[in-house]
Amino acid sequence: MPALLGMTALGFSGHAVLFPTVPLWVVDSGGDPASAGAVNAVLMLCTVLMQLFVPLALRRIGWNATLTAGMILLGLPSLLHLLPIHIGGALALAIPRGFGFGILTVCGAAAVASLVNPARLGRAIGAYGLAIAGPHALLLPVAPWLAQNAGFALVFVIGAGPLIAVLFTRGVARHLARPGTRVRSTPRTVHSLQRARAVRPLVPPMLILLAVTAAGGALLTFAPQMMPEPGLVFAGLLTFTVIAAVSRWLAGSFADRYGTRPFVAPAICVTAAGVLLIAWAIGQAEHSHSAALIFGMAAVGVAYGALQNFTLVDSFAAVGRDKHATASAVWNIGFDAGTGAGAMVIGAIATQTGFSTALLAAAVLSVLTLPLAACVGRHYGQNGGT
Repeated sequence: MPALLGMTALGFSGHAVLFPTVPLWVVDSGGDPASAGAVNAVLMLCTVLMQLFVPLALRRIGWNATLTAGMILLGLPSLLHLLPIHIGGALALAIPRGFGFGILTVCGAAAVASLVNPARLGRAIGAYGLAIAGPHALLLPVAPWLAQNAGFALVFVIGAGPLIAVLFTRGVARHLARPGTRVRSTPRTVHSLQRARAVRPLVPPMLILLAVTAAGGALLTFAPQMMPEPGLVFAGLLTFTVIAAVSRWLAGSFADRYGTRPFVAPAICVTAAGVLLIAWAIGQAEHSHSAALIFGMAAVGVAYGALQNFTLVDSFAAVGRDKHATASAVWNIGFDAGTGAGAMVIGAIATQTGFSTALLAAAVLSVLTLPLAACVGRHYGQNGGT
């Protein structure tokens, strides 16, 4: 676990520092919000595509080779941003970053589920989430400020942190499955039916996660463009990321003690309410309504962190231990597809109508997932029962 948490913190540091900075660089270079959103949309699209193949890579080449490749793909492109590139270059470099991030996300979550007792899964996911959310809490709000005050070059050097994480990959891999592990041979039709049955219970938590990460992805991508002052951007992102980190960590104890079902629907409602408050605040041209913006960011942060924990717990509990990589892949597809959609769709709507209207769409998407709350938590009861 120490090696896993170290690798996770370094890997997500590289991701976090670039996520708001590259879109800001695009706008600074003359691009519009749609172009800025396209960078993170490409990043998350490639992340999702890679996540589909990570379980196969783990079986064929093993954990160490897969993790090492992921860290290199995630960290090296950050240094390549130091070269004289244009907006098209930023889009191209988002492709390997996405591939590396896809590897990190699936492998990290699957490793947690394979290393701990199911009765402590919620708390283990909370610790893993803290290793993710801690770098986000520190670097997401600081990165735009650093880029604007110390230059983009410094941020791109910090973004190469995943290259250091290569030092931890062997320590993680040696406690997990060995290279060349094969699944038992079954007829193709039987295998397809088994895969469909395994994926079906993962769809509701994935869609709930997709909606909340669409809202979060939009806020993380466009906060520097939505908020009128750099200080307010810093305060808003810091509030969002710190509260999301704490919420994701604490949610694990509630899941282990009470199950997830009592909390999912309220968290969805908090997402929508927070997004609506932000949309109202930025739509008031005469006043900045700083307090409303910060309160809205805090509300979305609570739901953003909690729903990450609850939906991941439900995903692992819905499948057997031999399907943890599949559950991790499906969950991460929901997370990253939502983040990419939030960047792309909100950016496109904002280009035409403004950010207030665009955020209304994110709130509606969250509300539409409320019926799915009744479908989750069936496999994870009180006291961590699965």
